[in-house]
Amino acid sequence: MTIFHACILIYSIALFHPVLSWVPSSVSVVGGSVSTSHSTSATPVSLLAAKTTNEEETTAVTSVSTDDINDIFEDFVIFLQDKQTEIIETVERMDGSGSKFTTDKWGLFDNTNHNATSGGITRVIQGGNVVEKGACSLTLIRRGVLSAERAAAIRSRQDDDSPIRAGDAYSAAALSIVFHTRSPLIPTFRSDVRIFLVESNNSKERIAFFGGGADLTPYYLFDEDITFFHTVYRDLCQDSLTKHPNDAALFSYPSLKKLCDDYFYLPARSEHRGTGGIFFDDLPASAPGVVDFVRNVANAWMPSWLPIVTKRRETAFTDKQKQWQLLRRGRYLEFNLLYDRGVKFGLAMANPRVEGVMVSAPPVIAFEYNHKIEPDSDEDRMMQVLKTPKEWV
Repeated sequence: MTIFHACILIYSIALFHPVLSWVPSSVSVVGGSVSTSHSTSATPVSLLAAKTTNEEETTAVTSVSTDDINDIFEDFVIFLQDKQTEIIETVERMDGSGSKFTTDKWGLFDNTNHNATSGGITRVIQGGNVVEKGACSLTLIRRGVLSAERAAAIRSRQDDDSPIRAGDAYSAAALSIVFHTRSPLIPTFRSDVRIFLVESNNSKERIAFFGGGADLTPYYLFDEDITFFHTVYRDLCQDSLTKHPNDAALFSYPSLKKLCDDYFYLPARSEHRGTGGIFFDDLPASAPGVVDFVRNVANAWMPSWLPIVTKRRETAFTDKQKQWQLLRRGRYLEFNLLYDRGVKFGLAMANPRVEGVMVSAPPVIAFEYNHKIEPDSDEDRMMQVLKTPKEWV
């Protein structure tokens, strides 16, 4: 693997997964493996010790064999590949324009590179009837090497007996999507799931964690649409809680919603990017129910968004409404460029792969100096919710 492709690989997984623990500040290749050091400018969010309503609970990582953890990782990689194909087919069929996703394979997935152990598949659709621009990206990292800083960051979220140390090998895999809609009456949809696996050089013990989520960025507020979306994920969390009542810290919908609201926030504007959803990180793969929960989140992506698309796609919209969408897309890009850790990392690299860095950006945006919103208008109502997140369910 070349240094260029290693940089692309690490950036791709950082781009859609805005969790500090995933975003490297430098990258090199050692013995054909990706080696990274990570920023610790902010405290990464962990659900391993999330507070519940009545008391603080922590979920212990169940001891499982190295083979079991490896199987979890490899099975999840297959799941992500299948899910990417499924989503591409679903969206192309739903869109109805005849527009198709382009395919950009690199590294392991490029059939001309037989020595690669890591790589990705970036799929992009543009000019559709519903999806004006969308991306569905798969990334796989194998044989990365933890820096001392990165290993310390992981241990800070674990117990004192954590075996993770500098020099340990790691692997990671992720699937990420963002669909920017043509109609301002249909929300932009963003989601991802990811797995991170570390193998101790000393004990050879393997530990794996999941992260991910899903969220909406609407331009006009249809309360029933946002409530429906949140209900899907509230019920999904509740189902996991019912099956695993001792793991409330992992599957708490209020906690996961708050994490989502907190991340997708523009502090300079004192407003949130959208109406949120759920967001999670550091879910131990060995804990009961976690693998099923993460898979269920990915399986819920299309069922949580497509009914909204079906309900709103035939509704006519005005030029004024389209212009408002473009202005709000400006905020979307503003967030990406100023606050999203993955984008900031990618653009700061020497010789960045700009097309890959900006794949999540909206296709067309607008900035207007000192734009005034009419009081009590639909736009004003949208802004009130973006200023103060609402409990939808």
